[in-house]
Amino acid sequence: MDTRILHSEACMAEGAAWLARAEPRFAEALALCGPPPLRRRDDGFEALVGAITAQQVSVASARAIQARLAAAGYGTPDSYARATAEDLRAAGLSRQKARYVKALAESGIAFDALRHAPEDEIVATLTAVPGIGRWTAEIYIMFSLGRADTFAPNDLALQEAARVLFALAERPRETALRAMAVEWSPWRTVAAGMLWHYYHHIKSREGTT
Repeated sequence: MDTRILHSEACMAEGAAWLARAEPRFAEALALCGPPPLRRRDDGFEALVGAITAQQVSVASARAIQARLAAAGYGTPDSYARATAEDLRAAGLSRQKARYVKALAESGIAFDALRHAPEDEIVATLTAVPGIGRWTAEIYIMFSLGRADTFAPNDLALQEAARVLFALAERPRETALRAMAVEWSPWRTVAAGMLWHYYHHIKSREGTT
């Protein structure tokens, strides 16, 4: 099991250089955009509460809801488990998200142990919680755990970036993009970072950011 952790911009640059040597299209992206930034976040319960809160709302709305939850004294699994759905709705969560957060609070997940678990085990553990799908689990592994060789092929921005960079006839779906990403191991997280970086560049060039 490759559990290399991305902990610095130097790690991102190393991975980007490897990908550029392995794949000419990544060399193009690297020359155009430079290495992708390190996008590390905290791991643990609150990171996943944030991911649930952010579903289908703007970044600004998600931050406002998280601020209201913090102001209301929520932050630990126990505090959410004790709350009623009405309490959480009063703090800004929808009825569905309140149910998801309470399920997460009551799941008993040992977040410290996830740091050292195989990826398949992490995905299975997290997706057993209502409201957490595979994309959220993979993003958690990439950004909160910092694993160097994870990918999230159901991400629409990654699909669109791959379509443009690799001159594909159509946007690759999850299965096809996951298969493509096999060739980018052991730096698939950095490959995702390069594709996101490239995506923002092309959208900025189009004036659509």
